[in-house]
Amino acid sequence: MNTEKSCKQTTNIDNRIPALLVATLASFFTPFMASAVNIALPAIGSEFAADAIILSWIPTAYLLASAVFAVPFGRIADIHGMKKIFTYGIIIFTSATFLSGVAPSVISLIAFRVLQGIGSAMIFVTGLAIITSVYPPKERGKAIGINIAAVYTGLSMGPVLGGILTHYLGWRSIFYVIIPLGLLVIALTSLKVKGEWAECKGENFDYLGSIIYGIAIIMLMYGFSIVPETSGIILLISGIIGILAFAMFELRVKNPVFEVRLFKNITFGFSSAAALINYSATFAVTYLLSLYLQYIKGFDALSAGLILVAQPAVMAITAPVAGRLSDKFSPGAIASIGMAITAASLYFLTFLDSNTGLEFIIVVLLILGFGLGLFSSPNTNAIMGSVQKRFYGIASATVSTMRLIGQMLSMGIALLIFSIVIGNVQILPSSYPALLVSIKIVFTICAVLCFIGIFASLARK
Repeated sequence: MNTEKSCKQTTNIDNRIPALLVATLASFFTPFMASAVNIALPAIGSEFAADAIILSWIPTAYLLASAVFAVPFGRIADIHGMKKIFTYGIIIFTSATFLSGVAPSVISLIAFRVLQGIGSAMIFVTGLAIITSVYPPKERGKAIGINIAAVYTGLSMGPVLGGILTHYLGWRSIFYVIIPLGLLVIALTSLKVKGEWAECKGENFDYLGSIIYGIAIIMLMYGFSIVPETSGIILLISGIIGILAFAMFELRVKNPVFEVRLFKNITFGFSSAAALINYSATFAVTYLLSLYLQYIKGFDALSAGLILVAQPAVMAITAPVAGRLSDKFSPGAIASIGMAITAASLYFLTFLDSNTGLEFIIVVLLILGFGLGLFSSPNTNAIMGSVQKRFYGIASATVSTMRLIGQMLSMGIALLIFSIVIGNVQILPSSYPALLVSIKIVFTICAVLCFIGIFASLARK
């Protein structure tokens, strides 16, 4: 695809507040669902007698589906309209949430989580692009900061409300409370958000590229889950080859589903790499600490949720401030400081043991939240500000893809270590020592990844 070719544009009606409102509400309940489900995993595992590996697939299936469909839907939104895809995404997400709440088995729950992940992909790739389209560059960092603050607020409320709901009403109630909010966003989008954004209307969709990408991502993630088996290693290598093949194919196709040439932009390329590394290193933290607090330390779901809220609460406060700062100062410099603070906090978590004090855990979570808040808004602003308007959809899809693949890889690392150290067994008191060893190993890997990410963040100039 010729990057200089101009795409057909639709009228951009200035309705910033309604657009920010619906995108921010959607950005709240999608991460809320993710963090709330994490806190409920022990209760889900108890009801269905699920082992550690199958239990891990409840959050992983959601991330995998989101990662597979984010890139195709980013392109579809550019062709057919961001508002349209955003609305359909909310409808699918809300429907899948209801089905997850009534799931009769762990396998059906995982299947409905896949459907929920598809809906979330449609939301992720359009919400940020809509905000970027309606806000001028001098106000964009602030708007992005508000949007990301909503993400972190969802993460904050997830462990707390998820713990309360699981404790008093059971884990299924976590899904039920989201349904009214989903219906509200559907109504607001239809009634209040005017206009449409389809910057590449009339262009062809790259079906073959989408299939290659989807297969490669599935092989990569499933391979992670069954390593160290030989078939897992083969799938892992095949997935990496598939990603490389996808990149080469996209360079040759006329209308690619993903504009690989954008990575020649130094700011775009290194900012995207920094986002990938950051999410790969940090997403599994809530999952790991949820298991640690409930199994190793003996807290119930409610108490564990109240402890875990420390991290995303600080993130929610820090993100808007960091977003405003990135409108005035170098986004890359601010994000690099955030990455360094995040790496330090992950290093501290490698010292966890059965006797670790609660004060230590809370302080480290506060530091981690501050680091992530400093990183995310400026880094996203750097990515979106480094491309022309006609590439906003692609850039938004890239932000979402880096986040989703990073989150997927983070859970993949946890799955890999759990498979090697614990094995395919239900988590019982006899396996607590192995669980603790697994958690410490994963945190060590994450700390090293984040340290490497500091250099990727600094390299963007």
